[in-house]
Amino acid sequence: MRKLVLAALAASALASPAFAQDEVAPFTGLRAEGVVGYDTMSDGTDSDAGSSDGVTYGGAIGYDVQLGGAVIGAEAELTGSSVDTRADNLLTAGDRLRVDMGRDIYLGGRIGAAITPTTLIYAKGGYTNARIDTVYETPTTTTEISEDMEGYRLGAGAEFKLSNNMYLKGEYRYSNYGSIDGYDIDIDRHQVVAGVGIRF
Repeated sequence: MRKLVLAALAASALASPAFAQDEVAPFTGLRAEGVVGYDTMSDGTDSDAGSSDGVTYGGAIGYDVQLGGAVIGAEAELTGSSVDTRADNLLTAGDRLRVDMGRDIYLGGRIGAAITPTTLIYAKGGYTNARIDTVYETPTTTTEISEDMEGYRLGAGAEFKLSNNMYLKGEYRYSNYGSIDGYDIDIDRHQVVAGVGIRF
């Protein structure tokens, strides 16, 4: 009888690590997440008013596939921003340029490595389309333009599993939207965001 009990305990102990490992779902499947973080934009001018800080916020969906230790995926994101920027005396004395960042749509992919069963590090890149409201004023005229600007985004981050289907993430990304027609500026932005998500 004692031998049977000892054999059962030994089998249970050997099975426990495998069971625990099975409890951790791989980085595969559909996911949805909310993100919020620091957002800063620069227009490439020498003016101190040529950059501004704010908050970005929104959500994303994606789908990942884990192949061994490698993870590849696609994602789409929609965010807003509180960032705006001002530049004075840009083209002539007394003029003023105001640029407000609106919604941003991102479509891209990511590739990463599962360095532990619960930790993924990754790099990402793709297309971004930002709505920008521009107001240019001189002492005698005001010109308002609302347009969508296309650009690219590059980034890197880490994802940490909280359970089989919940995770936290931290991410840095850089986006560049080029220049506004007719103005000698180059709009780019840096963002550091945190997110919480569910993998289905």
